[in-house]
Amino acid sequence: MSLTPSPTRRHTVWSKLVAVSVGLVATAAFAPSTAAASSPRDYSASQLAEVSDAVQRSGVEGIAWHVDAASGRVVVTADDSVSRAELARITKSAGAKAGAIRVERAKGVFAPLLGAGDAIYGGGYRCSLGFNVVSGGTYYFLTAGHCGNVANTWYTNSSQTTLVGPTVGSSFPGNDYALVRYDNTSLTHPGGFTVADAFVGESVTRTGSTTGTHRGTVTALDVSVRYVGKGGGTVRGMIQTNVCAEPGDSGGPLYDGTRALGITSGGSGDCRSGGTTFYQPVREAANAYGVTVY
Repeated sequence: MSLTPSPTRRHTVWSKLVAVSVGLVATAAFAPSTAAASSPRDYSASQLAEVSDAVQRSGVEGIAWHVDAASGRVVVTADDSVSRAELARITKSAGAKAGAIRVERAKGVFAPLLGAGDAIYGGGYRCSLGFNVVSGGTYYFLTAGHCGNVANTWYTNSSQTTLVGPTVGSSFPGNDYALVRYDNTSLTHPGGFTVADAFVGESVTRTGSTTGTHRGTVTALDVSVRYVGKGGGTVRGMIQTNVCAEPGDSGGPLYDGTRALGITSGGSGDCRSGGTTFYQPVREAANAYGVTVY
């Protein structure tokens, strides 16, 4: 789910990013160098790890990348903000192993979806509630870390008169998860989920306060994404899907039936033309805070 600026603060927060991964909407082949276009060859796991590190060091924004063991390549997904010169820079960073890189294109610009599961408001922004969790007798919910970073206190309405509770933990960039405590005892916090790990090809559902419920497929795991601009940064270990999302959907849940999988982080595109989106795995967030999804 993403954060959307509330009516009291109209602020553009989407940042560009390039993703290295598979399953892009409207992908296009790109052969940035002779090395990359050379005859196929095999690369070891250690060589692929070296190439992945080189992509990270290239410093290009607006990309996501991951090692695809099945094809023996490092898949780099680039959004519309990435130029051919920047793609060439990524390839050059891998040196003699440039052939290990496969570049794909995604429409739009990768950005944290700061904006609206159920809408929550704080700090002049709107995000989405992810999964309800509990520790002992205290109830909380998980949302996106880039949401937790911008607000100390959350409310159920844009006028910020009905309290939910405070942000008690937040991690972004690097990760993208936050924990908010329910201080308003009049609010209900239903459950029905158990933590699970996503797998490539899994049919999934995402819910957010901006665009509601949409479905799609997991296209890659353990993806690194570098968001661009204000509010950006690099996140790692993400789930990549072809489910659409828009600003305000940040923090919302990604699930498969009762399987709690991820928290909406960011992406590109929209729910009219489609898009590419990234999710913080729920298990990591729950373990970090010692809470249980229910």
